Order: sequence, then C-alpha cells, then structure tokens
Amino acid sequence: MSVSAVDLTESIDFYDELFGAERLPTPNFGFPVQWLRIGDRQLHLFQRPGDVPAYHHFAIGVDDLDAVYAKAARRGCFDRTSFGHHLYELPGDCVQLYLRDPGGNLVEADAKGVGRLEAATRAEVRRLADRFPQSVENLRATLFL
Repeated sequence: MSVSAVDLTESIDFYDELFGAERLPTPNFGFPVQWLRIGDRQLHLFQRPGDVPAYHHFAIGVDDLDAVYAKAARRGCFDRTSFGHHLYELPGDCVQLYLRDPGGNLVEADAKGVGRLEAATRAEVRRLADRFPQSVENLRATLFL
C-alpha cells in the first residue's frame, strides 16, 4: 500500500506513534519516499503533489484499539464525517475506527471485540446496525478471516 504525505516526517511520526511503524531501507525514487513496516505489512509513504481521494482508505488491524484511540484523540485525527461517525461496531463483533493521517489519507483501525474496549472508548462506539439495517447476509460479515 502506498499513500501520499504532505510532510513525510510528520506522517512517519503518525504511523510510528499510532501503529508502531518501523522505518525500512528505501530506494531513492528521486522524490521523498519512506517505506514502513507495520506488523507483517509494508506501507509506502511518498511526498508528491495532488489531492487525496476522500473515501479511499486502507485498514490496519490492531490488538489494542484503546491505545490507538487514546493516541488519536491526543492528535485530534478522528474522521467523524466520511462515514457519519468515527467509531463503529460492525457485525462479527468487530470495531472500526476512522482516522485521517497528516497527509489527509483515510485510515481504518480494526479490532476484535467491542467488549474488550475500556468503558470510555466503548461509550463512543455506535452500532452500524443502528444506523443502517443489516440483512442476515450482512450480519455474517467479519473484518477478520
């Protein structure tokens, strides 16, 4: 996955703080680029002109959504508008948190188990099923295979 960064250093710091990203050796592309490792995946940040698509996003699975939530709150990077709220409970007992990185990219942090969340975080959760009716097939959905 590659995403744009307005300020490469600021974006690197964001992914390091929220997701524990590790800098990887990166080839010289003739413009600022930094490859990062997040878990067993790579994220490529590049500093190039152009607008970020509003709804295009990627997901990062996290074990401790409370920690990510707290760091995101301190940074003020919740995206409360793209999907109508920033924190949802989805079918399959999954939780989805929407954020905007410093480059304006929409980032989805996913975790298992609403019941695993601290009370303060859980109080912010809205059920997707309360907003949009879910069919039997919809209720079979899960973020984690």
